[in-house]
Amino acid sequence: MAAYVFLFLVLLSSLFSGMAADQCHDDDFAALVAIDSALGSPYHFASWTPDSACCDWHDVDCDAATGRVVGLSVSQDTNISGAIPDAIGNLTYLQTLTLHHLPAISGAIPDSFAMLTNLSQLTISYTGLTGPIPSFLSVLTELTLLDLSYNSLTGVIPASLADLPNLSSLNLRRNRLTGPIPLLLLSNSPDQASLLLSHNNLSGIIPSEFSTVNFTHIDISHNALTGDASCLFGAVKPLQYLDVSRNAVNFNMSSVEFPVQLSYVDLSHNAIRGSVPMQVASLTGLQQFNVSFNRLCGTVPTGGNMAKFDRYSYLHNKCLCGTPLTACRQRPINRN
Repeated sequence: MAAYVFLFLVLLSSLFSGMAADQCHDDDFAALVAIDSALGSPYHFASWTPDSACCDWHDVDCDAATGRVVGLSVSQDTNISGAIPDAIGNLTYLQTLTLHHLPAISGAIPDSFAMLTNLSQLTISYTGLTGPIPSFLSVLTELTLLDLSYNSLTGVIPASLADLPNLSSLNLRRNRLTGPIPLLLLSNSPDQASLLLSHNNLSGIIPSEFSTVNFTHIDISHNALTGDASCLFGAVKPLQYLDVSRNAVNFNMSSVEFPVQLSYVDLSHNAIRGSVPMQVASLTGLQQFNVSFNRLCGTVPTGGNMAKFDRYSYLHNKCLCGTPLTACRQRPINRN
């Protein structure tokens, strides 16, 4: 008898769980209707009709147990236009928000986003987003990923982003940002971190505090950064992708230890001096290597994967030599 009662309770629980997901919370329904209205009821939201539960609507994800909207992903539509609706801030149970490849979306990030305290992933990319990165994003303490790439954002990277305790992936590439990289950015990352800041107008030194961050991907290329980038290196670091090209960094590379997992490294168009460490030849996974347009000297390492890198990987240095460049000059033998 007890077994039958238990089975009945399980079935009843499943029924109510399904009903919760199907019904959709009234507050979330109202917020989504307001979002649709603010954007002029575009065809993209044709499934957003009052005769169906909002959890069944296209681009909407709900929690199976509570029926609350936890995900909103709108992407790949050139016809959706206007400002980002304030009403998104009323979806207070959101965990993931994606607005991607919506080029006719314009304006700034609404202040209402400060209410999205459950948000773990925020992506607004390939839009006409303008204005500064709001400092209030630092109150979204559950954020693990922040992607504001390929927009027209201006101003500085708020130092307050360094206060986010769980942030491990930050992508701000292809904007118009200026000023320095905050010193403690991603220093609280509990796991491996990714930092993508390329194609901005950032300046100042690369923070030495980055030496303690477990980066897997770093792209800070095409800026005006200076200082010592050797803090990014280390044999035991998990770094796989490193691009600091087209900056003005200046350090001696002779004794630098390259992370053993590196597959991509571009250090070109800087003021790096010293020699290319022989250890580079032992990086079995290395697929891309470029140190051209620097001030390097000495013999190019050989062996391992080095044969796949042609002379364009080393051009315009002070005095690099050896295969695939011209042969190194032999020192005259002193017979005295």
